[in-house]
Amino acid sequence: MKKVIIAAIGLLLVLLGVWWIQADKPVEFTIFNQPEVQVGTEKDGISYSARIAGEQFEVFEDGEWREVTIKGVNLGMAKPGTFPGEAGITREEYDRWFEAIGEMNANSIRVYTLHPPDFYEALEQYNKKADTPLYLFHGVWIDEEPLEETKDAFTPEITERFQQEMKTIVDAVHGNAEVEQQPGHTYGKYKADISDYVIGWMAGIEWHPHMVQEMGMKYKDLGEYDGTFIKTEDANPMEHWVAQQLDVLAVYEHENYDSMRPLSFTNWVTTDNIDQPAEPSEQEDLATVDPNHIETKGELAEPGIFASYHVYPYYPDFLNLDEKYTEFIDHRGEKNNYAGYLRDLNESHEMPILIAEFGIPASRGMTHRNPFGWNQGFISEREQGEIVSRLYEDILEEEMLGGLVFTWQDEWFKRTWNTMEYDNPDERPFWSNAQTNEQQFGLLSFDRHKIKVDGEDDWQEEMVLYEKSEGAIRSLSVDSDERYVYVKAQFEPDEEWFAKDKLHFYFSVREDEGIAVEDGFLADFELSIEGEDAALRVAGDYDTFYYDYHNRLEMIPEEPAIEENFHPIRLALNKAFTRPDTGEEIPFEAYETGLMRFGMANPEHEDYDSLNDYYYSEETGILEIRVPWMMLNAKAPGKKEFTGDLQKDGIEASSTVEGIGVAAILERASGGEEMLGLEGDSKLYDWETWQLPQSEERLKQSYYILQDLFGNME
Repeated sequence: MKKVIIAAIGLLLVLLGVWWIQADKPVEFTIFNQPEVQVGTEKDGISYSARIAGEQFEVFEDGEWREVTIKGVNLGMAKPGTFPGEAGITREEYDRWFEAIGEMNANSIRVYTLHPPDFYEALEQYNKKADTPLYLFHGVWIDEEPLEETKDAFTPEITERFQQEMKTIVDAVHGNAEVEQQPGHTYGKYKADISDYVIGWMAGIEWHPHMVQEMGMKYKDLGEYDGTFIKTEDANPMEHWVAQQLDVLAVYEHENYDSMRPLSFTNWVTTDNIDQPAEPSEQEDLATVDPNHIETKGELAEPGIFASYHVYPYYPDFLNLDEKYTEFIDHRGEKNNYAGYLRDLNESHEMPILIAEFGIPASRGMTHRNPFGWNQGFISEREQGEIVSRLYEDILEEEMLGGLVFTWQDEWFKRTWNTMEYDNPDERPFWSNAQTNEQQFGLLSFDRHKIKVDGEDDWQEEMVLYEKSEGAIRSLSVDSDERYVYVKAQFEPDEEWFAKDKLHFYFSVREDEGIAVEDGFLADFELSIEGEDAALRVAGDYDTFYYDYHNRLEMIPEEPAIEENFHPIRLALNKAFTRPDTGEEIPFEAYETGLMRFGMANPEHEDYDSLNDYYYSEETGILEIRVPWMMLNAKAPGKKEFTGDLQKDGIEASSTVEGIGVAAILERASGGEEMLGLEGDSKLYDWETWQLPQSEERLKQSYYILQDLFGNME
């Protein structure tokens, strides 16, 4: 002991000597910031940071349990130029995003699967300095393809892989994992222990109803599950399997880390526990995975269990059909199908519910209509914020635990059913498809908006196709980015043409095909502008919608002389169906997406509307138009890949083009015409191909609306 004391004194003297020698230099100290909020507690040797207390979520902060209403966002794994499995988000991006999410006054994030180590390190560092921490709901993903192939979650390879994934994620959040590299998965050394901030597990995915049904028949005599911390009562085989997985998760964390937290599994309206006689699609009301049949036991009773549902206002169809929902009166005294469904869902459950996904896409393309305008698409950024705020208010009024907005960032890799046949699936992450609503649920946009579409001449890299020194229209230029083709027509500012004349633009994609306009110019598309009314139309034999729903699916009638007539550009919304409880026949529904909207399309302008397509300034004489690539039949604009010969090769037809021919006619109300590119002098707009897209982060208008909403809540 004496030797230890002498050694310690000696070391101290050495350090003092070093300090004395360096006394004329400034002394620097490293200060380690402690978390503003201390989280987590222990009971009987088990650590907890959150629990379900009756119908409330509680977190342990600064020495006491505190009720918390969940207000947060889902965060995916992708950004422009990457698929989710590439784990391309950087540490700097995570840092920046957590700051923005915190500044939005959110308190929670939900992830679906294991993220790269940078995610956990960034969250740890953020919470060390934040006044209010960001809590995490961590999901455990299961590969969909084997489930769809086998329709049996009990398949040994499926269950074993899922259980290993659960254990890996438990290790990762405790900062104790080294994950080897494998295709389609993230990897690395996980050293950041963020377990105190993980306030819930959400295992699994949106379960396919046919799989649930098949398992019910295959294992009908399976019986109940009775594990260490989870048991079932009146469970079907799928519920039995889910209970088993939750038990494995809880046991592993308990045995290895003396830690527990609330448990849940992902669920959605399709497999809820409510019969919906008005639902026309058999699979949308085919099977049930009922959380009520899964119970905690032993020490897991302390953190508890909760239900997690993905609920949107426009789908499945019964939400828009059944009068018990469409006529439901909400707390505002207004009709509200969303609140009506939430009421039913809450009343059917014996445990509290978190709405783990809800949202509206701020996209140009639309997929489903809602009777109150809360549609899946053709919604502006401002409308997105207003509708999502309204849905969140409904969630709280119907006494849910809170909600997680879907989603934080736009996801270019996504597809949706009414456009997925018209693009190249391998190239989706490399361009922004304004017509695919699934890509644009985010509060964070990546679109560059290279041209602001505000009537100002901020063009720098355009291709000037035509110029002339007389007449009303003086020049025509074209540019593009990952989302749009931009057209600029410069007019003589003194000419009063916009309110009275008709302007037609023609676009040629196919070689030696199209509708003859003037002097041999063959047009695949015609854009007609009459003041604030405009529409883009497509040559009938190049109309993907018409080919899809007439030639291929035989759902719409034949139209005459398709080689000679332009068609409106349309997207399908619903196939014809019969409402089962009333026998009502609902016809096929589509809408004209080629209608172009006039107005300011500069995100920096106070009058910005993200749905606007064109703008004319009488002051500058500049007309600017932005046309989504898909509306010109682009499949992968970065590779100059477009739809090919539909009539010969079908909906998968593909061709590579040199460029896009562009021409224009101005029809004067006083008589006569002005032409550009239609007198044997037509030119192609050519652009450079790209491998990786350029992008710019921008918080949408919806972000700031939610920031105000969340900021006014405790």
